[in-house]
Amino acid sequence: MAKNNKNNSKDKEKSQEVHQHDEPATRKPPLPEDEYEKELRKLQIELVKLQEWIKYKGLKAVVIFEGRDAAGKGGTITRITQTLNPRICRVVALGTPTEKEKTQWYFQRYVNHLPAGGEMVIFDRSWYNRAGVERVMGFCTEDEYQEFLRSCPYFEAMLIRSGIILLKYWFSVSDKEQEKRFQNRINDPIKRWKLSEIDVLSISHWAEYSQAKDEMFAYTDTKQSPWWVVNADDKKRARLNCIHHLLSMIPYKEVKRPAVVLPPRQQTKAYMRAPKSEQVFIPEVY
Repeated sequence: MAKNNKNNSKDKEKSQEVHQHDEPATRKPPLPEDEYEKELRKLQIELVKLQEWIKYKGLKAVVIFEGRDAAGKGGTITRITQTLNPRICRVVALGTPTEKEKTQWYFQRYVNHLPAGGEMVIFDRSWYNRAGVERVMGFCTEDEYQEFLRSCPYFEAMLIRSGIILLKYWFSVSDKEQEKRFQNRINDPIKRWKLSEIDVLSISHWAEYSQAKDEMFAYTDTKQSPWWVVNADDKKRARLNCIHHLLSMIPYKEVKRPAVVLPPRQQTKAYMRAPKSEQVFIPEVY
């Protein structure tokens, strides 16, 4: 189970084995903004239908987003959740484990966030931290790392057998595009928070991250739980392609709902509204 035959990749809709060296496919011309917004709107309407189907059928879905820093994971997640009900579709983005969590079974703190029936959970980074940043930056021991590679396929197989729909996306970005986005974050005050010390160090560990990703794929890119690679050098196309693929991976139908008719507004003379002068309004700066 640890190493699947790469010939099985022919069954997948992956783009030119971009996961091998993080090299993007041939760049297409920029997508016009109006075309992008039009297609995004269509896909978001379908996401709402998928959400209602998940709730109606009591499905349990987990979607994992991994990839290099500044690869576009966060932007795609934002567009997915933008029009969805946070009580049905929620995002999990865990920080550094606490001292107590460090003593637990590695997967334990992630298990606490798995979906119940009628929920979809999106992991903005996941248990694969151990095979990426923890491996490269030395935040775990060699034994812990090797145990993760052995255990992860079995852990995911258990999730799938329990009825969870598991999808894993790897956002692939080139070195030039990543550096361009890092520079943009440095110069943009509303994006500067996105650039952590670890993000900056990742540039000097580029080859090590590539090697760690390749080894991770060798163990965890299984036929039962495959990795789906997103060519992410073009943010807009990456978002649309990823959402389109996500919709294709969970069969759904539109849930018919009864027509909504608003009742007449209640009218009564018994209620007297308090004077506005007794309320404190915020300044109307705009």
